[in-house]
Amino acid sequence: MKNNKLSHLSLEELQTKRKNLQNITLGFGIVILIAFAILLFLSVKSKNPVLIAAGVGSLITLLPSFINLGQINNEIKSRSSK
Repeated sequence: MKNNKLSHLSLEELQTKRKNLQNITLGFGIVILIAFAILLFLSVKSKNPVLIAAGVGSLITLLPSFINLGQINNEIKSRSSK
């Protein structure tokens, strides 16, 4: 089974990693939401509903970041409860 890399990091490193990942996810999320809004506008304007599906599909690219962020948060919680 794959070793958990998060268990080898110190609490300070985990908090730094969480902060960096939150900032990256927030920035990338804003860019994707702006692109989604543009695709939605173009879809309505050109009456081409395929663009809406492309916009919704692009939102799924944030899922790995949220999963990783959840794992980091769980590791921080488990260490702070000890």
